[in-house]
Amino acid sequence: MKRMILAGKVGSGKTTLINAMLNNKTDSVKTQALCFYDTFIDTPGEYLELRSMYKALIVTASDADVIGLVQASGDGDVRIPPMFASIFPKDVIGIVTKTDIAQKPEDVGLVREILAGAGVSRIFEVSAFSGEGLAELAEFMTKE
Repeated sequence: MKRMILAGKVGSGKTTLINAMLNNKTDSVKTQALCFYDTFIDTPGEYLELRSMYKALIVTASDADVIGLVQASGDGDVRIPPMFASIFPKDVIGIVTKTDIAQKPEDVGLVREILAGAGVSRIFEVSAFSGEGLAELAEFMTKE
């Protein structure tokens, strides 16, 4: 199984997504430091929000097989720079989270555009609460 590092702004749903993927029923709390799991690396949102933390994100990503850039559905506050994926010498995917609370299809479409502009190779739409898209993401992680 691939190991994925998740990067996204504070509140984008990284930890909640990891909990859903690992079938962990505990409530998510604000990630204060790097958290390592067998198949995931959870990063604080500040790693993406603060340019001064990009180096830490890049170094930590060396422990992963794939990088997941996470943006919540309908969140137009863009912290992922254009072509950000190009700084990683690995596969970078985009993950649209919180699709269950999207007010309209354009909310998901906006985030897809943001992630495409960041240069991701593939985009997944998921909801940690409804389970939408989790099986597809899990299948991607198990493929070589």
